[in-house]
Amino acid sequence: MPKSFTEQEKISIKNKLIAGCNSKWEQYGYKKTSIDELCLKAGISKGAFYIFFDSKEQLFLETLKELQKKLYISIEEILSEEQNKYGIAKALRVIYKEYDKSPFLYDTSSTDFTSFMNKLTEEERESIYCDSLTGARAMLNKPFLKLRIHEEKALSVMAALLSLISSKDKMACNHFEVFDFMLDNLIDKLFE
Repeated sequence: MPKSFTEQEKISIKNKLIAGCNSKWEQYGYKKTSIDELCLKAGISKGAFYIFFDSKEQLFLETLKELQKKLYISIEEILSEEQNKYGIAKALRVIYKEYDKSPFLYDTSSTDFTSFMNKLTEEERESIYCDSLTGARAMLNKPFLKLRIHEEKALSVMAALLSLISSKDKMACNHFEVFDFMLDNLIDKLFE
């Protein structure tokens, strides 16, 4: 029978599992990330793992949502400090750097990501997409911003720009420089 944990211990262990999952997901991917190893790092048994999450997929889903939430908080902080289109550019740079660090955020066509997604319910898959779209829309719909183009087109342009990360290894130039160049040349076309 698993040990009972205090509420503080539960919060601490859950945070350790999520942090460990994030690190291993970045390093090894979904399939090669071992629950046994994550439990060992969190100081719990594999049986105790199920007190916190129903499955490996639930841990990964929670990890993804936590990372998205932290990214949105960071974006909001940037936009509260720099309330103009250049704040958006700065926020997009932060997103791009996070994508570079965490391929699972963008590499949705990989077999590893597909394996993860296939284990989720339709509702869970939809929530990932909706959270991402809601976050992007919230970034665009600030009272201090005025789009030059339709919102859907702006969202698509930003998605295309961020998708540069998927071909970073094929570029003749540093991919961050390419991203910055494109962003600097697009920002005035997107916003007044």
